[in-house]
Amino acid sequence: MKLMSHEERRAFLLASPRTAKAATVRPDGRPHIAPVWFDLDGDDLVFTTWHTTVKAHDLRRDPRISLCVDDERPPFSFVLIEGTTRLSDNLDEVRAWATRIAGRYMGNMRAKPTARGTGCPASCSCGSRRRTWWHRRPSLTDRGWLPSSG
Repeated sequence: MKLMSHEERRAFLLASPRTAKAATVRPDGRPHIAPVWFDLDGDDLVFTTWHTTVKAHDLRRDPRISLCVDDERPPFSFVLIEGTTRLSDNLDEVRAWATRIAGRYMGNMRAKPTARGTGCPASCSCGSRRRTWWHRRPSLTDRGWLPSSG
């Protein structure tokens, strides 16, 4: 397995609108995993969630989070982020992020209607990295399983 550089990680996260899988800790210690749309704010991953969701309750009690963004096509690359979150109930901030994120996934023409339907008012979670792993698996060609082109 090969580690991605900082630039490769950012490019991977921004290349296409992949869904992140966000894992939080329930009060009884069980994990809770939910898909989230996201965007980047510098090196922080940002997503929005309705303030009454399981993940919002979990993050208010315990800000630890793990997020995995993967490419389901060979060679199956992924970025794993572990850290803590900062929640915001500032409606202007939440609406701005919800619109920006919706535009990334649905296109600018549908961003505002989509953002309105995804849970404003909501809590905006900004993932702050504590430990991050970025992996790009070797391709089948790198492994010698397929002939190289050229």
